Amino acid sequence: MNSTDVDPEVLERGGVRLEESGLVATITLDRPATKNAQTPATWTALRAVGAALDPAVRVVVVRGAGDTFSSGLDRRMLGAEGVEGEASLLSLLDMPDGEIAESIAGWQEGFTWLRRPDIVSIAVVQGAAVGAGFQLALSCDLRVLAEDARFSMREPILGLVPDLTGTKPLVELVGYSRALEICATTRWVGAEEARDLGLATVVVPREEVDGAVDDLVAALTAPLYGAVTATKALLQSAAVLDLDDQRRVEREAQVRRFRELAALMGE
Repeated sequence: MNSTDVDPEVLERGGVRLEESGLVATITLDRPATKNAQTPATWTALRAVGAALDPAVRVVVVRGAGDTFSSGLDRRMLGAEGVEGEASLLSLLDMPDGEIAESIAGWQEGFTWLRRPDIVSIAVVQGAAVGAGFQLALSCDLRVLAEDARFSMREPILGLVPDLTGTKPLVELVGYSRALEICATTRWVGAEEARDLGLATVVVPREEVDGAVDDLVAALTAPLYGAVTATKALLQSAAVLDLDDQRRVEREAQVRRFRELAALMGE
């Protein structure tokens, strides 16, 4: 990816920093003074990164600057004034229902592209991941947690629901009953419990987080990457297909792999 493919003003307005190194792109929520609180401009910036992602990128790492992954929605967005440069979310109430839903759909795109089968996404979580921050971490395929990491789905306290695509992966990871309990009570889920529930890929001391991420990235980029992305697609389809259909897509995927390997060997 070439970071110049994304409008730097869009990134700056969204408080998002983008870095690249070979096969890896790193997205950093970069508003440490607000504990990386998010606004619609953040979600627009995330969507722009996904749309401009170079096909050569294999792993996307998502992290937060400072001691907090993300404190979630900037609460000022629910006030009359909003934040500088952005209208309050209350302004949505002046729109027809369909237009409100369309706006939300655009924001959701900033999260859903992280599940694309052509990449593997990793959330690196230290400190709190609240609301939109929790959902951003859930949008990633894998989650590396520092020991002080903790999650909370706070939307119900605000009279809202999680709408940034976090409900499906949460249910897939922890089951319906536990997902309901976590969301309805808005309680904190610490790193140790997150590991027990399957929310965490690995939990390490804060000082070991960068090393754990580097090791994971190295492991993900070591195999022939076409096999990794094809396997990710198969695992995603397994959740929705019956056994016969899943067997079929496995066969079809393997035929494509044989053909690709044969082509590589013939070069």
